[in-house]
This record gives sequence, C-alpha cells and structure tokens, in this order.
Amino acid sequence: MHALIVDDSQDVREILGVILNGFGIDVYMAENTQDAFDILKKHTNDIRIALVDLYMPDMNGLDFVKAMRSMHDYDQIRIMMVTTETQYPLVKKALDSGANEYLMKPFCKEMIEEKLKILEIL
Repeated sequence: MHALIVDDSQDVREILGVILNGFGIDVYMAENTQDAFDILKKHTNDIRIALVDLYMPDMNGLDFVKAMRSMHDYDQIRIMMVTTETQYPLVKKALDSGANEYLMKPFCKEMIEEKLKILEIL
C-alpha cells in the first residue's frame, strides 16, 4: 500500500513520510501538483491515500482535490487535506471539494494514526 504526499515543504514531506513508513505505508512524494498528477498516472492502483497541502505555489490544494475528484480513475483514493488553517469554513470547503479528512498542522503521529483509522487505511 502507498500514500501520496503532496506538499511544497520538503520538511513536511519527510516528516509525513517517516510517520507513514512507521505504519508500514510506502510513500510517493510530490513537491507540487504537477508532480503529483504524474505520480498518480503511473501508480493509481498502488495509492490508497493522498495527503495534500492546502497552500502550494502552482495549484492550491482545494483545486487539486477538485481536479482529482473530477477524474474517476482516482475515486478509490482517500484524500486528507493537511494545513495550518483551522477556520471551520475552510475545513468545510475542503470536505465539500472532495477531501475525506482534514489534518491540522502542527500534527503528531497519534493524530495521523487516528485519521488513518477513520479512513480505514489502518
């Protein structure tokens, strides 16, 4: 099983990668949404979850989630929005756009584990 981490911060990608590896989940990492779409095209059947940053330079996470959800090849992939934003209207917007869960930064291993269990990844 694989996860796709989409975040322009190398530090965040690495931290998420280490945590997910600790749960036995292999990861693909993308620093922007174009790289993420390239990875999705090559590895659609391997990826069970995408962890997507809200704010990225090329396309924001909401638009990326909407684009993913418009492509039925990715229907089976769970999406978790990962961001520092804590305002309810933005959380609702992310979920309405097609995200299945929402993780607020800063996060810890236990928070990610709880979200993965909710999404039935673990």
